[in-house]
Amino acid sequence: MSAPQRRHVLTGLGALATTAALSGLPMHEAGATPRLRGGRNPFTLGVASGDPTEDAVILWTRLAPDLLAVDGGMPSRDVTVEWQVARDERFRKVVRSGRARATAKLAHSVHVDARGLKPNREYWYRFRYGSTVSPVGRTRTTPTAHQGVGRLRLGFTSCQNWQDGYYPVLGHLAAEDLDLLVHLGDYVYEGGIPADGGYRKTPVPEVLQTAPEDLTRWRQQYAWYKTDPDLQAAHHAHPWMVTWDDHEVVNDYAGNSSQYGSGDITALRLAAYQAWYEHQPVRLRASRGFASPKIYRRASWGRLAQFDLIDGRQYRDVPPCGWGEAQACKAAYDPDISMLGAEQERWLYRGFRRSHARWNLLGSNVMLGRLDHDGAEGDLLWNDAWDGYPAARQRLLKAWKRAGTRNPVTFTGDWHSTFVNDIHADFDKPESPVVASEFVSTSISSNGDKEVYGPYYGPMIKHNPHIKYFDGDQRGYQVATVRPHELRVDLKMVDSVASRISSVRTVKSFRVEDGVPGPQQV
Repeated sequence: MSAPQRRHVLTGLGALATTAALSGLPMHEAGATPRLRGGRNPFTLGVASGDPTEDAVILWTRLAPDLLAVDGGMPSRDVTVEWQVARDERFRKVVRSGRARATAKLAHSVHVDARGLKPNREYWYRFRYGSTVSPVGRTRTTPTAHQGVGRLRLGFTSCQNWQDGYYPVLGHLAAEDLDLLVHLGDYVYEGGIPADGGYRKTPVPEVLQTAPEDLTRWRQQYAWYKTDPDLQAAHHAHPWMVTWDDHEVVNDYAGNSSQYGSGDITALRLAAYQAWYEHQPVRLRASRGFASPKIYRRASWGRLAQFDLIDGRQYRDVPPCGWGEAQACKAAYDPDISMLGAEQERWLYRGFRRSHARWNLLGSNVMLGRLDHDGAEGDLLWNDAWDGYPAARQRLLKAWKRAGTRNPVTFTGDWHSTFVNDIHADFDKPESPVVASEFVSTSISSNGDKEVYGPYYGPMIKHNPHIKYFDGDQRGYQVATVRPHELRVDLKMVDSVASRISSVRTVKSFRVEDGVPGPQQV
């Protein structure tokens, strides 16, 4: 099925499935369901799938007929939701089905670990609550660990500040032919939303105009973002893997510390992490609580690719040389200073050693490559990225070398800019060999259509010959096509985020050859 056809089918199937169910489509009879407030539709936030394995995938929804109400318009007790997985869009070949509990303490969110599926297959799924059927989502499983695979197609994106613009990026991603969509952080932003909707010029309810500080307010922030039709369409079209960055809690935080002098942010982080889980299709054990949820995880695509998605916020030390832009300092070379924390580092490096994949992909929330701000005049760096943690970066690069990791490539979010980087074995020694490639994707909407980072970062590029391409002023995403002999990345930009309707174009393409580290422009 072509990408435009897929988008058309997924758009139409929600109405089709609902009509069919109400006219007698065979699904299990639901028990008595409480009356809903705020409207008859409990699926205002859509559906999603994520974290696929060779025989399972997480299916998500949240019941919220009155999405900004404290209780979402739901009763104060748990309720039951039905779910189905089928091999066809019309659900004539249902292969798995069941009932799931939507618990009140988790905002009536649902996370079904749909198991017993076949490897490397495309599926469709839906939910039902009472007599209402959800939109239909498309998902897929991964190949088996030792299966030979000829192609993997991934979409990468991040940073979707609602008030900074619409999401045509996500509308175009919904139409892409992808096996997996990876969101690298800043799914929501932590501030209050302007009354006029900022760049969108859309009236915003008063409750959203103050910054989230407790669980209820974080839930409202996620619910508001998730009503966006293009965000829902991208979730409906593809399985996702999601990590977080800083704005899901507070800008540039490190561990339990904020740069704003607000002291320990444990309580804020706890509420924010729980709301994140309640609104994402992720495989977590909620019973363990949200004080320190383990969200770093791995996906394999046969013998073709291994993908490691890391958490670069929860465990990091406070940057030793200072928050934000600051001069490099000796303290950052302390081997005890970590970006990922000791446990996550051990997990990651063990995965490198055990990988038999031809391509080893890393999803990072912040940039791995160096960005020298002032050249020979000094050592001015941005310390919220890996530049603030040079000893930790060296451990990562050495782990690739010790493991003999084949074709390491990093995909990165955060910067609202596009970078294509050579990764050197030691950035303190510019003559050291290139060992990996990095592709930094620009934002979905953050910074709007403003010319922001181009004039700021542009003059720095001359100090950084390892940066092969830079663009600081456009919104967009990246699509990586992985084949045995090469990895190709298409850098795609939209014309504007001032409207939902915006054309997309491929501005540059790069390739990495099997066995030859470093990106080459196509």
